[in-house]
Amino acid sequence: MSDVRALLAGRSLKLGDGPYLERLDAKRSPWEDRLRAWLGKLPRLDGYRTRRFLQAAAARESAAKALGDAALRAQLHEVTRHLLRGGFTDRWLAEVFALIREASRRTLGMRHHDVQLLAGRALLQGRLAEMATGEGKTLAATLAACTAAVTGAAVHVVTVNDYLAERDAEHNRPLFDFLELSVGVVLQDMAIDKRRAAYACNITYVSNKELTFDYLKDCIAMGEASLTQQRLRSLAGARSGEPPILRGLHIAIIDEADSVLIDEASTPLIISETLPDDLDPSIYTQSITLAQSLEPGTHYVKGQHRDIWLTPVGKQHVREATADFGGLWRSSLWRDEFVQKALSAVHCFQRDQHYILAEDKVQIVDESTGRVMPDRTWERGLHQMIESKEGCEITGQRRTLAQITYQRFFGRYLLLCGMTGTAQEVATEVKQTYGLPVTRIPTHKPSRRRRLADRICASSADRWREVVRRAAEVAAQGRSVLIGTRSVEASELLGQLLERDGIAHTVLNARQDKTEADTVAVAGQPGCITVATNMAGRGTDIKLSQDVENAGGLHVILTEFHESARVDRQLFGRCARQGDPGTTEAIVCIDDDLFHRFAPATGRRMMRWFVTDMRQSRRWFRRWVTQIQDRAERHYRRQRVETLRRDSEWVKALGFVGKTRK
Repeated sequence: MSDVRALLAGRSLKLGDGPYLERLDAKRSPWEDRLRAWLGKLPRLDGYRTRRFLQAAAARESAAKALGDAALRAQLHEVTRHLLRGGFTDRWLAEVFALIREASRRTLGMRHHDVQLLAGRALLQGRLAEMATGEGKTLAATLAACTAAVTGAAVHVVTVNDYLAERDAEHNRPLFDFLELSVGVVLQDMAIDKRRAAYACNITYVSNKELTFDYLKDCIAMGEASLTQQRLRSLAGARSGEPPILRGLHIAIIDEADSVLIDEASTPLIISETLPDDLDPSIYTQSITLAQSLEPGTHYVKGQHRDIWLTPVGKQHVREATADFGGLWRSSLWRDEFVQKALSAVHCFQRDQHYILAEDKVQIVDESTGRVMPDRTWERGLHQMIESKEGCEITGQRRTLAQITYQRFFGRYLLLCGMTGTAQEVATEVKQTYGLPVTRIPTHKPSRRRRLADRICASSADRWREVVRRAAEVAAQGRSVLIGTRSVEASELLGQLLERDGIAHTVLNARQDKTEADTVAVAGQPGCITVATNMAGRGTDIKLSQDVENAGGLHVILTEFHESARVDRQLFGRCARQGDPGTTEAIVCIDDDLFHRFAPATGRRMMRWFVTDMRQSRRWFRRWVTQIQDRAERHYRRQRVETLRRDSEWVKALGFVGKTRK
């Protein structure tokens, strides 16, 4: 721990006195946030230092190659002593990176490119490195992870799911073993003792959700006991109980950082206990039945953002319909609450889009990643309403034991850094919220990706017919095709249409996440058509066969624009990686959810008048979509700000009653 303090001594951090080393919550005034945002927009005059750094690393490469395995490790530990004295300076990073690059060449058969050296340097400077998709973020992260780990810091490489955590750890394990660094992987449903052992390793690969929940478990177990109090108890001979799961919040390297820090930061992570439901299960059934009988416009009004409420006529109708129910139905407050929750369950949350049924349970689907979140539930009775709608067993209500936002949790790391292919759109928010400036890393090879004209269809049926036609057409050319959909329902509908026409294909969504690796492994073969939700948008590397590359590479079809342009860019980034050829196109419908929720009514009417069958566009339609996506991003940004505000109030409330840990 003392080594880590010395390593980061120049960062002026306020450290907590809890069970392990972490940073105290930063308290900044609004003017300081505005100043940080303004400074983040200033150009970085780092060109000279960057060239010097790359030249220094290149100059040390031949000497590193001449070393034997044992001598290379000894040299690395020798340089580590300089890092502990002076921090992550360019002089010593150049030498460390040259040694790690040589170790990678010997063990993985992969030599870090200069752009990957720049990414590793940016990480250890506490920055967010924006690397184009396919530029080797996984390998670049090993530079920062190994450098930090040899200093004794607890290094957490944070991924968006278990599959990527396990895949990346196993892929890089030969390098870590060569450098005598232990590596652990934390997976869902892993026992506490195995989690503790994984976090005790030099480098730990873990998903953002598992990591945050493990931290909350430590908070619950340790309560208010500070490190000083624990030491006093130990000296007095008192039993300290189980040690914490983690060994400190030292350094976090977040892969797909915009997904973790922005897309998933709209709701706090909560550990709760299930309590017996005080409500009679019949209340949920009665509410759903009543909600299904109400007429839109007359009894209720539905807003653009899943807002739904009863009209005065609707309230009167509900009062009359429930006159004989008795119990809580006699209260107008409870009555309206029940029915409005039921209306949301019926009209705002759809099966195979917002959730799936698995093992006779309602399981939420993450709209950003397309993956199931099995341990998540909607709050305030909404989850139980959806269970009633689907005929599932009603689970109990939840009581919050501990909660934290990603904004507050990741802000507690002594050194936070990350990588992503899409950061510029949220650079200001990332800088304001997490203090992470964005550094754009150049590509190793010029991009050969071509964006074809967008195809706008008048109806959803026309869109799916055109998608099937285009997929078959491109696959017949000996190329591979990846089709991205917004929901499980859409992916399965498209799969049925392809099957009806006798077109061979593979579907990858939340139901088939166990076979993801096998599906991705063959997705780059000639004539292969893969239909996937957003699962295929991040972290997946579709390797092309030589025949596909010669035929023009992977062709990506986007079937519906997402609220965030970053998610669309991630999907398009699956093709034309590392200088490969590839093409992308969008085939969408004017009635898609993005346009319905965020486009002005006048614009939608004009688009319906303009698009009677199908039109193609290279510019005007993209400009319109960009404006709508900007509007959607502002809406979700306000949600994240509100989430952070509520979390701060929750912490203050706990502090007032003496239950918060500093």
